[in-house]
Amino acid sequence: MIQPQMAPDVDGDTRTSPMLLVADPESPLVEELAATLEREGVEVLGVPDGAQALLQAGALRPDVVLVSASLPVIGAVEFIRTVRLTRNVPVLLGVGEGHAEQAVQALAAGATACVARPYRVPELLPLLQAAVSGDSGARRTLVVGNVELDVNAYQVRVDGRVVHLPLREFELLHYLMRNAHRTVTREQIMRHVWNSTDTTSTNTIAVHVKRLRARLGDTDDRLIQTVRGVGYRLVESS
Repeated sequence: MIQPQMAPDVDGDTRTSPMLLVADPESPLVEELAATLEREGVEVLGVPDGAQALLQAGALRPDVVLVSASLPVIGAVEFIRTVRLTRNVPVLLGVGEGHAEQAVQALAAGATACVARPYRVPELLPLLQAAVSGDSGARRTLVVGNVELDVNAYQVRVDGRVVHLPLREFELLHYLMRNAHRTVTREQIMRHVWNSTDTTSTNTIAVHVKRLRARLGDTDDRLIQTVRGVGYRLVESS
């Protein structure tokens, strides 16, 4: 459970639970996320657009804000720019397939980090914990061999050279690096990267792995190894 930050609420009393403001037009996603996070001691308030998000961010002063990349009325990037004029509250951007450009713009505007949408509680909880403990500015960087992945900056470097990855390939590499030197099954990859339990889409994974290897210069499959009949394993290439 996330330990509460003692912050004043709108009436000036002390708030005893960390508050997450979620700005997302899809209410079922917000309701599902809220139901899970509230069991972890997080108070969740959902709003459907950027205008209401700006209003509530100023009135309630949440501990963390989560905004969808497809935010209507006032877009996510404009919301982040506006919030940054007056507050340093951590802002997470929920991104899906096709949102790579929005992710880059949002990070440039001051977003704290990008997270997958549909939202995944195991991914969100460490970010919420860091924000509430005052460590939201900490870098989240993974290094395996000559590959460095900066989660906050949405950036990958190979031998110090920036490599631009589409969102899905970035998430795939992130998952493999988090499980470096361990074999992960295709089912685990589908569940954690595609947020799907479909076990018939293994060709989708193979295509993305092939593209990722090419972008990373892994021409001989020494970095991302295929474990035949099981899945993949990322190791330091020699």
